[in-house]
Amino acid sequence: MDWQDFAEKMALLARDLLAQESLEATLDRISSSAVELVEGCDEAGILDLRKGTVTTLSAHGDRVERSDRLQGRLGEGPCFDAARDTTRGRVYRIHDLTRPDQRWPRFQPAAHDLGYGSMMGFLLYTRKDDFGALNLYSYRPGAFTAASETAGWLFASHAAVALASARTQEQLEHALDSRHAIGEAIGILRERHGLSEADAFSVLSRISQNHNIKLRDLAHNIRSEDTGNGAGPRRRQDSTGPG
Repeated sequence: MDWQDFAEKMALLARDLLAQESLEATLDRISSSAVELVEGCDEAGILDLRKGTVTTLSAHGDRVERSDRLQGRLGEGPCFDAARDTTRGRVYRIHDLTRPDQRWPRFQPAAHDLGYGSMMGFLLYTRKDDFGALNLYSYRPGAFTAASETAGWLFASHAAVALASARTQEQLEHALDSRHAIGEAIGILRERHGLSEADAFSVLSRISQNHNIKLRDLAHNIRSEDTGNGAGPRRRQDSTGPG
């Protein structure tokens, strides 16, 4: 492997990942880039393990999701373990899926039946009961060498930073959208009912608590209803007033 060339590609990748416009785009770019940059990699994906449930967040290849479901159902496999156990090392690697592996006696033959010859799993993130792993697959036995493992670990490290940044940005945008929606809902209630800003917020809070609805979701509902009823906020007339 030409490490200078690899380093230059990783530098470009880091910028590319940070330039993605959404978390989903970042996840998909990580999967596709792994196939491009890690020697021997034919398919790649990102597995999420949350409270025992496995979800495929991104897949670049036809069999990745089936492999993730298989690992989740069996409760074993290198990628599953990489996501679940943060203490045993930076990578799990099956050098040759055509040979029995005592670590994953059920998953190994099943993965071979999918058409994989070798694979690796790298921990990407861990948050309380939520873990994520990057899965790299090859159709050929012995495709992943020690150099491939190092390259994969470096790649996963860059991907983890990009994911953390994307999640932070998404959370910020989500918070700003929530604040904007709540502000609009308060404005609608003030206009409809002649309330002060404090009273309108109090009404929102009371409804949210009484009906066990998140304040953000309640605000979005009020905004959607108002948009559907007309061109803008309207003050509701009292039934005893002039028609």
